[in-house]
Amino acid sequence: MIKHLWLFVVVSYITTGCSTSQRTQNQDTEVFDNGAVVTAHPLASAIGLEILQKGGNAIDAAIAVQFALAVVYPNAGNIGGGGFMVYRDKNGEVSALDFREKAPSGASRDMYLDKQNNPIVDLSLYGQLAAGVPGSVAGMDEAYKKKGSLPWKELLAPAIRLAKEGFPITRQQAGEFNRYKERFQQHNKQGAAIIKETEWEEGDLFIQAQLAETLEHIAQHGRDGFYKGPTADYIVGEMKRGNGIISHKDLEDYQAIWRAPIIGYYKNNKIISMPPPSSGGIALLALLQSIENYPLKQWGFQSDSTVRAIVEAERRVYADRATYLGDPDYYKVPVTELTDATFNKNRMAGVSLAKATDSEKVKASTFPGYESEETTHFSIVDKDGNAVSLTTTINGSYGSCVWVDGAGFLLNNEMDDFSVKPGSPNMYGLLGGKANAIEPGKRMLSAMTPTIIEKDGKLKMVVGTPGGSTIITSVLQTILNVLEFDMTAQESVNAPRFHHQWKPDHIDVEEKAIDAKTRASLEKDGYKINKRSAIGRVENIVVLPDGRLQTGADPRGDDKAMGY
Repeated sequence: MIKHLWLFVVVSYITTGCSTSQRTQNQDTEVFDNGAVVTAHPLASAIGLEILQKGGNAIDAAIAVQFALAVVYPNAGNIGGGGFMVYRDKNGEVSALDFREKAPSGASRDMYLDKQNNPIVDLSLYGQLAAGVPGSVAGMDEAYKKKGSLPWKELLAPAIRLAKEGFPITRQQAGEFNRYKERFQQHNKQGAAIIKETEWEEGDLFIQAQLAETLEHIAQHGRDGFYKGPTADYIVGEMKRGNGIISHKDLEDYQAIWRAPIIGYYKNNKIISMPPPSSGGIALLALLQSIENYPLKQWGFQSDSTVRAIVEAERRVYADRATYLGDPDYYKVPVTELTDATFNKNRMAGVSLAKATDSEKVKASTFPGYESEETTHFSIVDKDGNAVSLTTTINGSYGSCVWVDGAGFLLNNEMDDFSVKPGSPNMYGLLGGKANAIEPGKRMLSAMTPTIIEKDGKLKMVVGTPGGSTIITSVLQTILNVLEFDMTAQESVNAPRFHHQWKPDHIDVEEKAIDAKTRASLEKDGYKINKRSAIGRVENIVVLPDGRLQTGADPRGDDKAMGY
C-alpha cells in the first residue's frame, strides 16, 4: 500500500506537470516553456509546480515549498530555523528578505565557554541551548504580505496533508534517520515522530501528526500561529525541559527584515545576491571581481591555472570574511570597500600562480575605521518571469536534534554560527572575530548565497545551494560553469567541485574534481589536497535567449526539477 501511495502521489503530480508542458531533453537538462521549480525533494518540487499551475506566482510557490520541505526534508527544511530570499519581479525590481535566526535575549558572549575560556563544543551544537529564535514562519508571512496572491491557507494545505497522511521516505532519508537515532533519543527523552523502535526502511510512511497540527495553527493565524499561542508555549516548554533560553518575548519580538541586495557586475552580468548578515553576496561578488581579469575560458574548466586563480582568490576573500562580516544592525560592515572591483583586483595583483600562498601570511585587509552543510536551497521562476532564490537552514543536519514536543518540528543549532570565541573555528572550520560575537537579539553570520543574475536587463540565472562554508564557492563555480565554460544548467550542477576557505589551508576536492595530473602539479607547488565527500547540492535555473527555462537539479541528493 505504501509503495502504491508513493507512486500515486508522485506520478499524479508529474503527470499534471507534463500534460501541459513541452519538455525537452538536452544532455539530461530539462527545458520548460512557463514556470520551473527546483528543490531538494521531489514532493516539494511537485507542490511548487502545483501552485504555479493554479496561477500562483513565484512567491506563492516559494511559501508552499518552504512549508513542504519542513515536512518532507526535516534535516534542513524547516519552520524551526531561518534563511534568506533574493527576489526579482518581472519588471526587474529586486529585494532581499532576511529571516535569519536571532540570539535569544538571554544570550551572552561567553555562554559556550568553560572556566578556562575554552569552547564547550557540543553546547552550541546539540540541545536546547544551541537554538536561536526561529525566523522561517515570519519570513514566509512577510513575503506573503509583499507579493502573495493565492489564499494563505491554500499555500499550506499540501504540507499539512503530507504531515497528516504521511509520505514514503527515500532510501537516503531512511539511512539518515537510522544514523541519527541515538542522538535523537539522547535529546528527546519524551520521544519524537522520527524515532522508531525498528530500523527505518525505504518506502516507510513518515507521519507527523503534531507537525500537521502546528501547520494548521499557522494556516489559521499566520505568524501568530507560531510566535504566539500553543506553538510558542511548546517551544518555551522545550526550553525549560533542557537548558534553552528562548522566551515568549523573544518569539513575539522576532521580525523578518527586507534589505537592499548586494549588486555588482561580472563581465556585463548583473549579480544580485544576499547582503549581511549573510556573507554570501559580498564574498561571491568579491570572488568574481578578483578573477574577472583572468582568462578562465581560455584556460579551461578546472585546468591548473584556473584552479590556482580561484583558490588564491578564495584564500583572500575568506580572510576578509572572518574579520569584517556580521550582523549590520550591530556592526558596521565595510560593504562598499569589500565589493569594490578595483580593490578586489588589486588584492590579487601580487599573487603568483607559480606557488601556493601560505594562508598564515594572508591577513585580512585594513580599512580606515573599521558559517551546516545541511542547509537547503530552491530556485523558482513563474510564467511571468518573477524569480525567487531562497536558501533555508537549521544549520547542522537535523539542527540541534531537539524535536519540540507537542509541536513536532526540529529546532536549529544556529548559535554555533556565531564566533563562540574569536579565532576558534565553528563546526565548518570557519573562523570569526568580534564582528560576529554573540549578542542578545543579534543575527549570526551565514554563508548562504541565494543569487539571481541578469544579462542585458533580462533574467539570466537563479541559483543557490546548501553546504555551510562551501556554499559561496559552490555558487561561484556553478556561475562560472555557465558563464565561462558554456555548460547547460544541469551540467553546471553535475560538475565536480573544489573549495578553499583560507583556513584550514587546503583545497577540499570531491572525488572527481581536479584531475590527477593537475592535483600532482598543485601539490608540487605547495597546495595541499584534501579529499572529501560531496560538496553542496545546487539548484539552478538558466533562462535561455528564447525565454524558456533550463533547469539543473543536483544529482548529489534526491533533488528534482519540475515545470510546465
